[in-house]
Amino acid sequence: MPRKLNAPLKTPKRRVAGANRPEADSEGGRFYYKGNRLKQLRAFVYITRLGTLSRAAEALFLSQPSVSLQLKALERELGAPLLERTRRRVTLTDAGEALYEMARPLVEGFENLDREFQAKTRGSQAGKLTVAAGSSTIQYLLPDLVKAFRERYPAVHLQLANVTGKDGLALLRADEADIAIGSMLDVPQDIAWAPVYHYDPMLIMPPDHPLAAKDDIRLEDLSPYGLILPPQRLTTFRLVDMVFQQRHVPYTVAIEVGGWDVIKQYVAMGLGISIVTGICITEADKERLVVRNLRRYFPQRSYGVVMRKGKFLSPEARAFIDLIRPGLLTHRDYDEPGHSGR
Repeated sequence: MPRKLNAPLKTPKRRVAGANRPEADSEGGRFYYKGNRLKQLRAFVYITRLGTLSRAAEALFLSQPSVSLQLKALERELGAPLLERTRRRVTLTDAGEALYEMARPLVEGFENLDREFQAKTRGSQAGKLTVAAGSSTIQYLLPDLVKAFRERYPAVHLQLANVTGKDGLALLRADEADIAIGSMLDVPQDIAWAPVYHYDPMLIMPPDHPLAAKDDIRLEDLSPYGLILPPQRLTTFRLVDMVFQQRHVPYTVAIEVGGWDVIKQYVAMGLGISIVTGICITEADKERLVVRNLRRYFPQRSYGVVMRKGKFLSPEARAFIDLIRPGLLTHRDYDEPGHSGR
């Protein structure tokens, strides 16, 4: 039949691939997220590192259903369950363990692609590393490590953030520091700590002090003399107080002051005695002070690497940690998922 004049032309409808398709088809169908394997692997690695879908979604700036669908798509395509879900967190299956070991370096490589590119193309502007540490750690423990790192990686901008323990954890949680180096008494669930260096507690006193002539000094012998200790908020004060309290031995704090060098100077001046960590005792100190080991009463202080669980460590951070102890990062503890202690 001839078409009527001025009748509107009908445009044939085009079928758009995937239009109006549900995010997940029937049991035998394909998942909507099948096309992007990198997104699936990132979701899987983030869930494994952070412990829950909700925390992974927050870190990836996605909705929780989106992350869940990416995980389901990956499991469907690989034909194996990767995670076992419980009320509080997820755990890896055997297949998940195998995939995690393969997927983690791929995802980390993608996460650090920009940094690696800048390192290879900008020369002197190649990368930045921020290490949080306390004054004593920076002064007595880090100099040799910093020197070795600078000699090996002269193009990296190294920043040492001089902070106390709590402030260092805050920097880690805010991603304002890559790692921290120091000592810890209580380790929050979202923090991993790998102790490396161990130092004995030491009693220091001036050469003319009444206790200087004694080789075997008991805790009770310290009671008559005033102690010079760091501020109460610091770990050393807490350890000293804990030991005296547990043994029901009275003690007196004569001076409360920060800085091992200041404490050693005041002790040398005869203003009191002190209990310090062996990390701060130098050969020069042994010429002006009498030093006695108190490991019999006080625990050793351990110093090591502090990291936020779930953080992708930069190549610069890994290189610095390898200088501290090669192979330290082969242990899984540092990237086990954890819940924030904030």
